[in-house]
Amino acid sequence: MLELRLKEYIREHKQLMDDLAIVRDLELSQCYIAAGYIRNYVWDILHGFERTDRHTDIDVVYFDPDDVSEARDIDLEQKLRAATKNPKWSVKNQARMHVKNGDEPYSSTHAALTQWPETATAIGARLNREGELELCCPYGLEDLFALKVRRCPNFHKRSYYLERVRKKQWKNQWARLTILEV
Repeated sequence: MLELRLKEYIREHKQLMDDLAIVRDLELSQCYIAAGYIRNYVWDILHGFERTDRHTDIDVVYFDPDDVSEARDIDLEQKLRAATKNPKWSVKNQARMHVKNGDEPYSSTHAALTQWPETATAIGARLNREGELELCCPYGLEDLFALKVRRCPNFHKRSYYLERVRKKQWKNQWARLTILEV
């Protein structure tokens, strides 16, 4: 099962596990580390690369409709940077991101991830109080493990998706990827 496989990969990544514990301790609602930190790590493994940490940021997503201020996210980023000495943290309350994305309001972090550009990016992981990993992957994990880059069905900006894929240059970094341009 792909969920068990992903959880095993995550458990093997000490820094990611440490980061998940630090994020858990923020006690944010529906909170996950998501996107490139997880996606790129899995792609590295599937390509037989040593872990490269090729992520440009560490995306933390959560859902709190009671405080949608950007200032809160900036404060959380500063706390994470101070705690880890890592400048790559990016924290976004998904309860306000619909405005930036031009979507209807999201009802949860899961709902927000359904609006992300790629299925292999719309994946989050968190560590619960019992130390168990929990995943948020509205489109499953098949594309991630099949090395397919596919536009999410709810992401209707095809030209933006194609431009994003070109700019990220994923195919240059992970040659076995299949980029679907539909």
